Formats: sequence, C-alpha cells, structure tokens
Amino acid sequence: MTTTHEFWLAGRRASGESDFEVRHSFDGSLVGKVSVPTDAQIEEAVAAAVAAAPVFAATPAHVRAAALDHVSKRLAERTEEIARLITAENGKPIKWARGEVGRAVSVFRWAAEEARRTNGETMRLDTDPGGTGRFAVVRRFPKGVVLGIAPFNFPLNLVAHKVAPAIAVGAPIILKPAPATPISALVLGEILAETDLPAGSWSVLPVPNEKMPALVQDDRLPVISFTGSDKVGYQIMDSVPRKHVTLELGGNAAAVVLADWNSEADLDWAATRIAMFSNYQAGQSCISVQRVIADATVYDALVERIVAKVQAQVTGDPADDAVDVGPLVDENAAKRVESWVDDAVAKGAKVLTGGVREGASYAPTVVADLSGDAILATAEVFGPVLSLHKVDSTDEAFAAVNDSAFGLQAGVFTHDVQAAFRAQRELQVGGVIIGDAPSYRADQMPYGGVKDSGVGREGVKYAMEDFTYERVLVLTGLDL
Repeated sequence: MTTTHEFWLAGRRASGESDFEVRHSFDGSLVGKVSVPTDAQIEEAVAAAVAAAPVFAATPAHVRAAALDHVSKRLAERTEEIARLITAENGKPIKWARGEVGRAVSVFRWAAEEARRTNGETMRLDTDPGGTGRFAVVRRFPKGVVLGIAPFNFPLNLVAHKVAPAIAVGAPIILKPAPATPISALVLGEILAETDLPAGSWSVLPVPNEKMPALVQDDRLPVISFTGSDKVGYQIMDSVPRKHVTLELGGNAAAVVLADWNSEADLDWAATRIAMFSNYQAGQSCISVQRVIADATVYDALVERIVAKVQAQVTGDPADDAVDVGPLVDENAAKRVESWVDDAVAKGAKVLTGGVREGASYAPTVVADLSGDAILATAEVFGPVLSLHKVDSTDEAFAAVNDSAFGLQAGVFTHDVQAAFRAQRELQVGGVIIGDAPSYRADQMPYGGVKDSGVGREGVKYAMEDFTYERVLVLTGLDL
C-alpha cells in the first residue's frame, strides 16, 4: 500500500483534498504520495504564523535553542533513513545523501549555539555633549513571518538553512518544499513536531507552484527566502519590491588553475577535485564546477588527467554505495542537458568524454573548444558537464571568470598567497576557494553571490541577520 504523506499545518498533521506522486528518477518507482493543502488550509497556516509572531519572538532563547538541539540530535539518529529518502526523491548517490544529512545536523546545532549567544550590543552615547547621560542597547528583532521556498537539489540541507535560522531568531516560518522532493521536508516536520515550539511558529506546506504567486504577494509575509533558478528568483523580487527578499540563485562556477600549480601532485589533486565536483550531484549544484580555466603551461597535462578521472566516475543506481554519479532529477532535465551539449557541438565544441543520455541519466561529460555563443558557455547547465578553457596569464584567467552573468563562487588552484588575495579582490563572486574546487561550502560561513547569482547570504548567523532588524533602546538621565 502506497503511503500518502500528510503535511504540517501550524505544527500539526493535516491532509488536503488531493495529492501528487513523487517518483524515483533512476527507475521511476513510486516513492510516495503527498497531500496538497487547500486554499483554506494555506490561509489557516498564514493566519496562525501571524498570530504566533509576537509569542515566538518573546520565547526565551533556551526554548528555541533546545528545540534546535533536539532536531540536530534526531536527524543524526535517523541519518540512514533520511539519506535513503533523499536518494529516492532526487536520485542523489547515497554517499552524498548521507553527507547532506550530516550537514543538516550541523546547521541545526550551529543555530542552537547562535540562539544562545545572540546578545546584541551596547553603546555609550555621551561621546558628544548632546548625548550626556544617554546609553543605548541595540538588539535584533524578527522582521516578521518568513516564507521559505526550497529547491530540489538539497531537499534537507537547504530546507535547514531556512528553518533553523528562523527558529533561532523567533521568526515563524512557512516552508514550501520543491514539488519533486517534498518528503524530506515533511520528515523534518515530524522531528519539529516533537519539540515545544509554539503552535503556528512553523508549517511545511507542499503548495503547487501555480499557487505560489498569491502566497508570495501576501503582505503578511514580509520576508521571503528563495533558493532556485535566477528566472524565478527575480520574478519573485520584482513582484514584491517592498518585501525583504533573499535570493540564492545559480552560477556557472569556474575552477582556475594557475601556472604555479604545476607539480604532478598538484595536477592530480586539481583533476581529482574538478572531476568529482563537476559530477557529484549529477552537476545539480549551484557551485558545481562548470568551467575549467587553466594556464597554457599546465593545460595539456591537466586535461589528460581530468578526462581520465571523469571517465573513472562510477555511474548507476544511486542506492549503491560505490556510485559517484546518479541520474538528474527527472528525464526532462537530462534532455535539456543533452540539447545544450548538442548545441555546443553544432557550434564547434569537441566532446572529450561522455555526451550520452540514458533516460534521466547523462554521462559525465567534458567538452573543449566551446564557442562563446553556445548556451553552455553562458548559462548554468545544472548537469554533469564540464568545459575546458586555455589562457595565457592570470589576468586573462580572472577576466574569464568575471565574463559571466553569474558570480557565486570560484576555485583558484595556486600556491601564491599574493594571487590568492588578488583573487578575492578582483573576482566578482561571493566566495573564492584557494587550492580547491569552487564547490566547497562550510554551512556556517556566509554563502551567496553577486550579479545574477542573487542577493543576501545564507549561513546560519548571516541568515539570522537577514531575518531580523536592529531596534535601539536609548536610556536617558544616567550617570555613566
């Protein structure tokens, strides 16, 4: 008998009048059915969140921290179960799914720590004569209810990056998971329901995409945190110009290999990391390596190694511990990647390995001689495809990185500390990773981009700042 998963309305289980299926992208098997909230239930969740806002904001820090600690602990206890679910929902290889659960465990733990140590600041105002006897206490307060909209590629951890900071600051959150991968978020709801958080402080609603515009534009939801495509993200921002909108969007991340990264060990390391992180989620990561920009002095030796290591990536059933690369989220996604590679080849590119689709799976692919007018050269492929580019200097390499509408992260393989600081100074991205691929992310660091890669920052502490504002208390007539 197929399980129909209920959703979470103001902290309690609920069912709607219809449901939809979630299917495994590798074999098409039914993962489960998910109940869809009615319009009346969506309204009930919003009203409950608004009513809960003042109560939740006044909740003692130890209550919020204890709830976050509980979630972290329970996720750790249920790691294998949830990892298997992530793999079933989106085709992520099980070894990467386990890593995602581990990251979510840390996100909730950090949120608990931040909830305990967020104290605000004080300042004396008698630094000028007009402030004599005055003293200020600056504290942060929630901007209001958060609408969190999560993507399919990290159905637990990117949900955690919205839910955990909201709970930490006492902001009610209505979470909308991706239609392809809602069950992981609903399981998180099971764990949240075990806590003592106030009724209405959180809901997990698998709202169909076509019903989202009304929710996005609801004035009672002043904060929107969206992770997904740049097209949808900026449509949201443009539709609600007076709201606080955080967008974590796409990229076409570059790995730069400079001339000094030239030993056998150096080149092997760079090729290993590039091959792994151009394919590790079937390329479905905003910071997956899409472009390799290598100095001409190391290019040929590097290319040989990259192709060999990409060919060594194990593909197949993502439930197999040995598999490195599973399917894309669905067959349409794989067909789109196939069409982009075909377009590149028609415009002169050479496929050095890969270039073959089977159902929802696309073979790890490396292309060279990519024309600037190919869609693969400018857009985010969000698939296991890597392009190679030869340059003659650091100037040319950094210019190539910046020649993009996106600016999320870049990796620079160099031993030169001056080049490292130059990269941070000149590269138009949100993060620069030295000595590794651009795909490295520590969940406590500020994470986000510039240009079409979005606005605002994730990372627990930084998202907490995004969800709050400073409120100043001035005390008068004090002997300081």
